[in-house]
Amino acid sequence: MTDPLPRLFASDADVIRIGEGLLDRSLPRPDWTHEAHLAACLYLLRERSEIDVDAQIAAIISGYNVAAGGVNDDAQGYHDTITRVFVHGVRLHLAGDEPGGLAESVNALLVSPIGRRGWPLLFYSRTLLLSTTARRDFVAPDLAPLPRL
Repeated sequence: MTDPLPRLFASDADVIRIGEGLLDRSLPRPDWTHEAHLAACLYLLRERSEIDVDAQIAAIISGYNVAAGGVNDDAQGYHDTITRVFVHGVRLHLAGDEPGGLAESVNALLVSPIGRRGWPLLFYSRTLLLSTTARRDFVAPDLAPLPRL
């Protein structure tokens, strides 16, 4: 099964709207897509250096989920392992990224292997990745190590 084509961002302002909407919890729930998750992560890592993404990402996303009418429990909402794997992937992308605009960088990420929804399954069995343990806390990969930064 292949991923559907990603929805790309037309402008830097579109990426900023996603990142700031996540932070201030004003982003409409339908806009919180896979692409938006990656755009927000890239925005936070690249543009908001005052935010310690590793220390704060769980609270940022969990708080947004609740504000948008969702819940964070053992079956839905924030997933720590998936989030942290994609944060790692965005850092990998940024390490090799050419200088340019936010939308350009996000779009390059989205069309890369790292931007695919199934990218974590290169490192994790589906059973482990979708487990309650992996949702609650980061668990190490069971198939292959994550690429080094």
